[in-house]
Amino acid sequence: MIEIKNLKKVYNGVTVVNIPALQIQKGESVGLVGNNGAGKTTLFRMILDLIRPQAGEVLSKGEVVAGGEAWKQYTAAYLDEGFLIDYLTPEEYLYFIGGLHQQSKAQVDEEMNALSDFFNGEIIKKGKYIRDLSKGNQCKVGVASCLLQNPELLMLDEPFANIDPSTQFRLKNILKDQNKNKGVTTIVSSHDLNHVTDVCDRILLMEKGVVIKDIATSSSTLAELEEYFGVGQTSGTVNYTAPGIDQEENH
Repeated sequence: MIEIKNLKKVYNGVTVVNIPALQIQKGESVGLVGNNGAGKTTLFRMILDLIRPQAGEVLSKGEVVAGGEAWKQYTAAYLDEGFLIDYLTPEEYLYFIGGLHQQSKAQVDEEMNALSDFFNGEIIKKGKYIRDLSKGNQCKVGVASCLLQNPELLMLDEPFANIDPSTQFRLKNILKDQNKNKGVTTIVSSHDLNHVTDVCDRILLMEKGVVIKDIATSSSTLAELEEYFGVGQTSGTVNYTAPGIDQEENH
């Protein structure tokens, strides 16, 4: 579904993303992990055509994303509160998003009712503007707006970061349902190794803009990642190298 070819992004002479080749198949659940500055959000923004690469391209369903329109019809993403309209209430915003996708207020109300556990009584009918919500509750609104779109591709950047443990559990179930039962391709970036290995069948480990490991999730994946971040980083060395990727790209 997503194909990356020779993708490179440079800021102030520093290469922050350098991915020669990467494919994400339709229906996959992919987790993106890495330390701050690994290039995860930059990669997300290039996949969504929010920033343009210096070289290479991203294709979605075989069509180039940059300057394209077709991919927007089946892609939903929430990266941060900048994706929201902060002077609206959550209801107004969700009605707006639903309207963009030919959904009536009644249909949006039905979807919001289905998400009542996820909202945990903190979002709907509280009389607050989105700008006055906590980061965690803004994230809930962002995720809900994505689900309203019935996407084929769902992308979330650090969705577990600011929400409480109960909501994290509910979000994991939502993501599993989207992928396993509805066939949605999901790409989730997270610093929470437990959550991302629980939700995703495939893990991409990034370091300094390079995908240095592409892991099919198994019972040993969490321990493997914990070893990398807990032990490998202290030595300043990279423990894993993806096939075909030059180790020198990490320096």
